[in-house]
Amino acid sequence: MFQFFKKKTNLEKLEVKYKKCLEEAFLLAQVNRTKSDEKYKEAEAIAQQIVQLKTS
Repeated sequence: MFQFFKKKTNLEKLEVKYKKCLEEAFLLAQVNRTKSDEKYKEAEAIAQQIVQLKTS
C-alpha cells in the first residue's frame, strides 16, 4: 500500500541498473556495435555484483 515510502535495497537498485544497461545495449546494437559491446560488458559487471550480493 505504501510502497513509495519503502527505500530500495542495493540489490534492487543493481537489478534496475542491469536491466537498463541491457536495454541500452540492445538499442545501440542497431546503430553502433562497439558501443553496444561496451554496454553489455558494463551490464555483465553489474550482474557479477548482483551475484555477489545474493551469495553473501
